[in-house]
This record gives sequence, C-alpha cells and structure tokens, in this order.
Amino acid sequence: QVQLVESGGGLVQPGGSLRLSCAASGFPFSGAAMRWYRQAPGKERELVAHIGSDGDSSTYADSVKGRFTISRDNAKRMLYLQMNSLKPADTAVYYCRRAAVEVWGQGTLVTVSS
Repeated sequence: QVQLVESGGGLVQPGGSLRLSCAASGFPFSGAAMRWYRQAPGKERELVAHIGSDGDSSTYADSVKGRFTISRDNAKRMLYLQMNSLKPADTAVYYCRRAAVEVWGQGTLVTVSS
C-alpha cells in the first residue's frame, strides 16, 4: 500500500535551515507529481510546494517563495524540502503527498523559535 514517511523536522532558531525528507513506497513514484503541505497549530492544512514527476517544474506558496526548495530523487524514491531563512510562522507539521491521491503520512514537526 501507499506509504509516505516524513523526517528531518526539529527545533531551529529563526533564520536557520532544515531539510525535510519523504520516503515513498507503494506506488510508481517516478510518475507521480508530489507535494509538501503543512499545518500550523489551530490552522488548516496548506499547500507549500509542488513538483512535477520529472522534477523539472515546481511551484511554491507565496509565503515560502525564495526560501524553500522542493526536489526529488526518483531513483531513491525520495522527496525533499530544503527550508532556509526560517521564520516562527513556518512552525507546523509538514506532510508529503502525491498530488493526485489524498493519502497522508504521519508528518514531521518543525518548530522555529529562539
């Protein structure tokens, strides 16, 4: 079955960086567009970044544009989110997901605080 396992979250100071990873299994990863979402405390889940199946196209939420970079390694079945210049407003649980299928992993918590 579809499995998505996110990792790499943690506590970081404002201005710091983190790299999130998502290990995917149970579906043809190289043919699937993928996304990162996040859900902050008390808020709805929001789309953060999208990447096409070949990795050549990506889009970002305005709130993270220029600071976050989504990437993938199809050979390793891995999705990544490089997060730089982190802000307290980036504090959330981050999830990866296929763009076309609503199956969620357990998420990884990112806390940005001094």
